[in-house]
Amino acid sequence: MRGGASFASYVAVFRPTPHNLPRVKVTPLPEVRPDGRRRRVAIGTFDGVHLGHREVIGGADTVVTFEPHPLAVLAPDKLPKLLTPFAIRRDLIGELGVEELVVIPFDRDFSRKPAEEFIDEVLTGQLNAEQVSVGQNFHFGKDQGGTPDLLRAHGEFDTRVVPMVEVDGEPVSSTRIRKLVCEDGDMAAAAKLLGAPFSFEGEVVEGDKRGRELGMPTANIVPDPNLAVPANGVYAAWSNGHPAAVNVGVRPTFDSDRGVLIEAYLLDFDGDLYGQTLRVAFIDRLRGEKRFDSADDLVVQMRRDVEQAREIASATVPRR
Repeated sequence: MRGGASFASYVAVFRPTPHNLPRVKVTPLPEVRPDGRRRRVAIGTFDGVHLGHREVIGGADTVVTFEPHPLAVLAPDKLPKLLTPFAIRRDLIGELGVEELVVIPFDRDFSRKPAEEFIDEVLTGQLNAEQVSVGQNFHFGKDQGGTPDLLRAHGEFDTRVVPMVEVDGEPVSSTRIRKLVCEDGDMAAAAKLLGAPFSFEGEVVEGDKRGRELGMPTANIVPDPNLAVPANGVYAAWSNGHPAAVNVGVRPTFDSDRGVLIEAYLLDFDGDLYGQTLRVAFIDRLRGEKRFDSADDLVVQMRRDVEQAREIASATVPRR
């Protein structure tokens, strides 16, 4: 498939149904009780679950993450658009063979916990860690006092510090991926760094029904302002198990004040999705958003988009 993303991760993203998703146990940190077993623990925010995150998680049976993102509590004005809401992050981590996802409910009180206390109470106390894996830039605890070197100084567990992963001579980072997605709309390049297609999900809401009037009814999502959204344009995608042509933008052919919408036309689908969660895995950008002189001209282009999206989507997934 394009961008080097693995088929296993791809399935987890575009077919989020109970019978085929890897089931990872999700446990809030306050509910974790020592059970005698030694754990191999990976810690991080893991926004995007990109190739660098996957190196940190590799070999771990337990992943510790934070919800919400620490910056949402400590410095909301500095919080970037997130690449992955929790549900997608959970599923991608589960695809990596992790047994349990331990979620720290991050708040001001937790942010004041000294790093040594976190190590003693959480890593050795609750989790009984035999190995702790972190990225080289990971910091934790009050005033960011916890560092990889502090972890290494503790003999209760082995510390694995993972250096930055590079692709095409540049470090893989959520910031780099965010630019590819939000500014460039380059889904193939983003997938190469993520290890899976960039995905978005949200609740399907009622639109103005223009797609239905044009013969191509769409499922519409109003993007969460805290999440990264692909640059305006038309994309080939998979959505809830169906190939899809997806428009991201403001529909310039029609006068509208609704702002940016994600409009997904699911191929070979006939049903009502209102109120349901729609997950969209973006494969490739077909074109930018443009204004057409008439609705008829728009329909002609939409039909071309649909056929191109079908061709691209069918080429990305082996028949099963």
